Amino acid sequence: MIKNQKKNSGINYKKYKISIIIPCRNEEKYIAKCLNSIIEQDYPIDNLEVIVVDGISEDKTIQIVENYRKKFLSIKILKNPKKTTPYACNLGINNSRTDIIMMIGAHSTIGKNYISKSVNYLYEYNVDNVGGLLVVLPGNTKILAKSIVLALSHPFGVGNAHYKIGSKELKYVDTVFGGCYRKEVFKKIGLFNEKLIRNQDIEFNLRLKKAGGKILLVPDIVSYYYARSTLRALAKNNFSNGFWVVYSTKFAKMPFSIRHLIPFFFILSVCGSLILSFIYRPFIYLFVLVFVAYLISNILFSLGISFKKGFKYFIPVILSFATLHFSYGFGSIWGLIKLAGGRFKKLI
Repeated sequence: MIKNQKKNSGINYKKYKISIIIPCRNEEKYIAKCLNSIIEQDYPIDNLEVIVVDGISEDKTIQIVENYRKKFLSIKILKNPKKTTPYACNLGINNSRTDIIMMIGAHSTIGKNYISKSVNYLYEYNVDNVGGLLVVLPGNTKILAKSIVLALSHPFGVGNAHYKIGSKELKYVDTVFGGCYRKEVFKKIGLFNEKLIRNQDIEFNLRLKKAGGKILLVPDIVSYYYARSTLRALAKNNFSNGFWVVYSTKFAKMPFSIRHLIPFFFILSVCGSLILSFIYRPFIYLFVLVFVAYLISNILFSLGISFKKGFKYFIPVILSFATLHFSYGFGSIWGLIKLAGGRFKKLI
């Protein structure tokens, strides 16, 4: 718990100008909700510079943003020819004209006081980055979509990521969703690593922390994110996340926390023990032990959720947990294979 850290109370934080950077590509379903949540803030709209960085969208994203820009001149559109998130973030930062940078995903919306509170805590606690809790919302009203949300908001599903599972107190953390940064931070430690297609925010925040920066998680700052609504979409997204956690070591030094490797070690132990059992039979007992232990854990946590939410969620939550863990773990294994293959080619 953080106590007695306020240093600049009494200042009018709504006087600060802020650049809000929104990387997006093919977000016609969500971009209007995102922009509406910004326009409806309790922060003066004249002090906001909204920079939408579009990765050459092939749907109606740009038309929607253009309609908003006709009413709100503070909205700008930049083209992102590389179509990647870190490039979009850096493009937005380099074109910003303020001292505060805020990252918001096009797939998300923010609470009405999100900006004012973020800036408030940024200066009152004299930190380098402020973020809040991420409330995951279902992509549709079906039971499966709601079950995916329950898995994504549970410690068994996402570990101890406090911005996902919740927190009742202020915390210094290693990363947050989105983030409200002092622009001077980017001059001090550099921009986002453009070689990292995923997890660039995790790597940047860890780099910031290692440089002595402070990242503050504030429970009463809330944003909302629309999750994937099918197991296939969830698996595809999580496989990519798992892949880039490991493969990112090719481009950056230790770009993740140890907790991000737990699914990797789980899949490695399951698959490794199964393969080794063909060489030395007793390894089959290790495979059974690990797999059964996981299955029991999954069932128990899913039961706990079902007791609170209803037993119609029991099987879908089990499947959602399994999809999260296995897709992420196999993604990390594939990242290791690609990484090792690249280094092997260099040797020969």
